[in-house]
Amino acid sequence: MSPNHFRIAIVGAATLKGRELKDALEELNFPAIDVKLLDDDESLGQLEAVGDEATFIQSVEPERFQRVDFAFFTSDEGFTRRHWQSAKKAGSTVIDLSYALEDQPAVPISSPWLERELEAKGKPRRQEIDISTTAVVTAHPVATILALLLLRLESAYGLKNAVSTFFEPVSEMGKRGMDELHQQTVNLLSFQSMPKAVFDEQIAFNMVTRFGQSATTSLEAVERRIVQHYRKITSGTLPVPSLMLVQTPVFHGHTFSVYVELEQSAETRGIQDALSGEHVSLATAPEDSPSNVNAAGQSQILLAVKPVQDKPNAFWLWGAADNLKLAAITAVECASALSMVRPSGKVQ
Repeated sequence: MSPNHFRIAIVGAATLKGRELKDALEELNFPAIDVKLLDDDESLGQLEAVGDEATFIQSVEPERFQRVDFAFFTSDEGFTRRHWQSAKKAGSTVIDLSYALEDQPAVPISSPWLERELEAKGKPRRQEIDISTTAVVTAHPVATILALLLLRLESAYGLKNAVSTFFEPVSEMGKRGMDELHQQTVNLLSFQSMPKAVFDEQIAFNMVTRFGQSATTSLEAVERRIVQHYRKITSGTLPVPSLMLVQTPVFHGHTFSVYVELEQSAETRGIQDALSGEHVSLATAPEDSPSNVNAAGQSQILLAVKPVQDKPNAFWLWGAADNLKLAAITAVECASALSMVRPSGKVQ
């Protein structure tokens, strides 16, 4: 095996994140010489393309992690908790996209985009990824978006206040969430009762700020996670914005509105210049306004800036981003960073 190539496993390969990760590994040219696809019993035997080759999804057994350098966990939290120790014991480095390990001691939450931005701006950041790192949690995409945009504004104009509303797509709940929205829509149009196993609430043709009591999770819990991740990746260098999540009847892509008050007055063009750069694409024409549709498949945060009337230091930011794409890119970049400190070919 080339010393610059790694063996990887995708645990949860049949999930939405798993499939997006597989594509991102190819698009970003991660040096993978062998890719194992692993998942639960329902997905066993499914045929998937990996590069130019076809491979079957296999069961998650401890021996599957032998000689695996990086194990990406794209499954749900419970599945990750059951199997991540097997990967660790086999010597694999765990990249957790499920957030199951976010409260584990010595497991950093990482956002490579934000880490590079902090370094470019001369801001302090914690050096947590080193040769001893055996597991990393990828930062929630919303935390990365907020931190990146607010850091750029704070560096240019100073930041007094920020209030954000993010509109949550059902793909954040995985395939089960997408299936429930689809079935709710079909049943409503045919005057049948709606399934509510995932959200315990009507999501089709509706927008809500909380789920029913029997839902598999809550929007409040996701809000807490995003704020926790934001605090970790910014290391206290930025004010923490107020945040509200709104569940929308949309399959893919976060859209968001952020109200910012700056320490200094500014013109719209100056704000656009401050926000533009790597990972952010500014919309300057009305027909380019960010949306779920034009953000699909994009690796950029799409953004538009609108001044607040009679407040020369206040602006609205309207944006959109592909939630699955950003999560997958973050995971691959975490692995790339770890590959620089991990001895090449350590697992043979």
